[in-house]
Amino acid sequence: MMKHLQRLGKSLMLPVACLPAASLLMGIGYWLDPAIMQGGDPGSLHAIASFLVKAGGALIDNMAILFAIGVGVGMSDDNDGTAGLAGLVSWLMMITLLAPGTVAALKGIDVGLVDPAFGKIQNAFIGILAGIIGAGCYNKFKYTKLPDALSFFSGKRSVAIVTAIASLLSSLILFFIWPIIYGGLVGFGKMIMDSGAIGAGIYATFNRLLIPFGLHHALNSVFWFDIAGINDIGKYLGTIEGGIRGVTGMYQTGFFPVMMFGLPAGALAMYHTAKDKNKKIAAGVLLGGALSAFFTGVTEPLEFAFMFLAPGLYVVHALFTGISVAISVILPTRCGFAFSAGFVDWILSFRNPMAVNPWMIIPVGIVVGVVYYFVFRFVITKFNLKTPGREDDIETETKVTLSNDNFTEVAAIVLEGVGGKENVTNLDNCVTRLRFEIKDYTKVNEKKIKSAGVAGVIRPSKTSVQVIIGTKVEFVANEIKKML
Repeated sequence: MMKHLQRLGKSLMLPVACLPAASLLMGIGYWLDPAIMQGGDPGSLHAIASFLVKAGGALIDNMAILFAIGVGVGMSDDNDGTAGLAGLVSWLMMITLLAPGTVAALKGIDVGLVDPAFGKIQNAFIGILAGIIGAGCYNKFKYTKLPDALSFFSGKRSVAIVTAIASLLSSLILFFIWPIIYGGLVGFGKMIMDSGAIGAGIYATFNRLLIPFGLHHALNSVFWFDIAGINDIGKYLGTIEGGIRGVTGMYQTGFFPVMMFGLPAGALAMYHTAKDKNKKIAAGVLLGGALSAFFTGVTEPLEFAFMFLAPGLYVVHALFTGISVAISVILPTRCGFAFSAGFVDWILSFRNPMAVNPWMIIPVGIVVGVVYYFVFRFVITKFNLKTPGREDDIETETKVTLSNDNFTEVAAIVLEGVGGKENVTNLDNCVTRLRFEIKDYTKVNEKKIKSAGVAGVIRPSKTSVQVIIGTKVEFVANEIKKML
């Protein structure tokens, strides 16, 4: 079960990767003419600004469809586009069969009496479910052989047909249980919303705690997208109505101080506490992760560098994130993003009409950075945590650095470390990790894998090995796939 959930988390990164494009387009549009959202007098660049905002909104408004296609491709055995098409087929069928008009006709009632849950059927949750159905049908039926008379529909061409049948049955089930599911999601969202700053802090803490399992995107979809009607990102960017200046953005603002200042300061503390002979290696791992967190808000390369080496320190980081988000809710500042809470999104948000005192991120971030640095340094030294550069068995002379972009050499060492290609049954990757399925766990040599300069090695089960590479993971994965 955990393997499938982790794979789902990885799959969600494919559609989420579309968000930076939306962020840039809409951010530039609001810079040119903030009156687009405020409804004021249009400026001289209104036409260009409106064009850019609409272009970015095309992605934000259709995230559920992107989820259906992206999860379909990501959850398939070989990342085949047929699975993405199957996910789209499932999505189209379910949103049509569960639309208020269809439900009203099936129940023989006026459309105004239909449960409000069916008015929110076009959401990220249904998109993810459609992608899972599409991928499941693809994995099961991609090699199906039919009689000669029906041979045209053999193999991958049968997937769409099977997906349609599966989606029909799923729609029938959802006809009865969707109002319950939707009610539960809305109830959870309202509970957090009614808790104000404390609730936002609890959400942010669990957001970080779920990262090791790749499930934080599922939680984010409740608060950032339209599953429970909160849609903090959509309202902040103005793609849907209902945004309230001073409120909208409360589930995003507090991440900026942590990602831009807190984690880089924590990285500095880990570097300063590393053994002198290992500081060069530690710097290579930590600097890249710190820059990624600061500029783009992609924190996994840095978090995975210490989360399994020092889990207690990671819990401290999760708690600090919750505190940062809670304090940001209380302060008169609101800032949002389309991708993540990094420098790029922060700059683009300055002219967003929903932004409130975005400059305050700097002083708050400095305080957060100072707290992170001294607490991390104290905890590391007090409890002798094995953060990067403090490991007992690190082998400095055999390290290969990814900064040289020597992906072929890194791939060869990693593949040898997992037991060679004969020991690998499946390989995929997420935004920072290689995910191997293996035959014999006794053939895995973690020391050999780490000699490639990777950030860490995780072994969730006897048949699974995850290797933390960082944001260049796709290049390493491509090289390994060639070797396989």
